[in-house]
Amino acid sequence: MTKGLLMRLIWMLALLISAQFSVAETRVPQTSGEISLSFAPLVKQAAPAVVNIYAKRVTQTAAPTNPFMDDPFFERFFRGFGQPRPRVQNSLGSGVILSDDGIVVSNYHVVGMATEIRVVLNDRREYAARVLLGDQESDLAILQVEGAADLPSLSLRDSDTVEVGELVLAIGNPFGVGQTVSSGIVSGLARSGGANGSGFGYFIQTDAPINPGNSGGALIDVAGRLIGINTSILTRSGGSNGIGFAIPANLVAAFVAQARDGNSRFVRPWAGLAGQPVDQDMAQSLGLDRPEGVVISGMHPVGPYTAAGFQVGDVILSVDGARVNSPAEMIFRMAVAGEGRDAIVTRMRDGVFEDVPVALVVPPEDPPRRPITLSDDSAIPGLTLAQINPAVISEMNLPIGAEGVFIAETGRLGTRLGLRRGDIIQRIDRRAVATSAEAADRLSRAERGTRLDLIRGGQRIRLRF
Repeated sequence: MTKGLLMRLIWMLALLISAQFSVAETRVPQTSGEISLSFAPLVKQAAPAVVNIYAKRVTQTAAPTNPFMDDPFFERFFRGFGQPRPRVQNSLGSGVILSDDGIVVSNYHVVGMATEIRVVLNDRREYAARVLLGDQESDLAILQVEGAADLPSLSLRDSDTVEVGELVLAIGNPFGVGQTVSSGIVSGLARSGGANGSGFGYFIQTDAPINPGNSGGALIDVAGRLIGINTSILTRSGGSNGIGFAIPANLVAAFVAQARDGNSRFVRPWAGLAGQPVDQDMAQSLGLDRPEGVVISGMHPVGPYTAAGFQVGDVILSVDGARVNSPAEMIFRMAVAGEGRDAIVTRMRDGVFEDVPVALVVPPEDPPRRPITLSDDSAIPGLTLAQINPAVISEMNLPIGAEGVFIAETGRLGTRLGLRRGDIIQRIDRRAVATSAEAADRLSRAERGTRLDLIRGGQRIRLRF
């Protein structure tokens, strides 16, 4: 047998074997279940627990300034002109029922500050609801449906077990057209700040189409378990481009637990430090074999990490065994763990790795804020000043080393003068101020040409009025 004939026989044998495997792989479906393979059973199971939410809030709309406000003759003809007018705003979104007694989770931007909330189920039943706990920073709110029982609900999945590439469904009410289901996969995990640009977010990314009205809706896995709450999209046109973000279920579970404990405000542990992700150059200088972790760049003197012995320059690698690669990811891990216990934090210092217990505590109100509102005869009537403390730093997102006096409320004239809530007052008429009482006294005796030296967003600002 020639060599060429042998090669042809081997090639024909390979074709016959591959043909047999092809026949086996392209077998005609044998059952009705195989023929009708779809997401329909999953949607039928999960959709009743996803609700539409209609919220109404009343806001004050500023009217034009009355040019005759102080004129003794014309003022009576223009009485009421320039006064704020009430305006009704309506918002539409989605929510997810988490228990049969009517606990519902949604986005804060859907129901926050609402005066009336209506929850409409998939079967068209309608109930009133109230906010038990809301948090603008995390964009989550927990609602209680009034007068309802035995409601359909979704179970929460441990979002730390979610993997990139998993099939997911997004259920919500986009554009108010009615309950809609879209499918996709998990596109990414641990997305920090990408959805809203705030830097506080920690999200699951999905390519399942999410549009306005989907906010607060469910992102579920193929077992019908909730893995996240749809919250926002990344878009330039206003439509879905396949980059959507969902708040992980583990944070939702922490919110539900605090709401059931009676909290009206979400209490998150205080880190008391500033940090930044480790990049390639930092990794080489720190002796790491790859960029990972968060390097500490600033610390509050009474913060929990300071008390645990951490120092500027230390690298935080994990919290309770979960790796962290950004400040937002570290804060998320602490929030999920909850305050009142110790977290095991892995740090690297001078090439040495060590697990250190850190107390998860709330920021203290020390010194007291002592808010003071300026009277009508002061330079800026209605301006409210208060003392900076760790609780204020956390609440207002002030620099970690901030101290002194800040603006708690601008009052009716402060905004017109260019002041903003959260501004830190350093000097008044070139003289430093250290307490709210001292700042209030200076402004009450201020004359024409008052000058304020402020810090806003880390920038120094000087205002004259």
